[in-house]
Amino acid sequence: MKTNLDTLVDDDLRPEYDATVLKDGVRGKYAARYQAGTNLVLLAPDVAAAFPTSEAVNEALRLLMQVAKRSTLAPAAQQT
Repeated sequence: MKTNLDTLVDDDLRPEYDATVLKDGVRGKYAARYQAGTNLVLLAPDVAAAFPTSEAVNEALRLLMQVAKRSTLAPAAQQT
């Protein structure tokens, strides 16, 4: 005995959603971009003001990584 799925599913689409826009959705449209590893980071407004471009942020973070690496290596070098 087959069950008619249309009778079992309630259509709970909220009135603020336009069904004509939703009907042409493409499954997995952005899957390749997601798999490529794009990372987005939201900066706080004060940080964004200090580093207005992605290049500036990357430069500052690379400098911080160098300082951190040197500071972790320095105590080991001082012991000898």
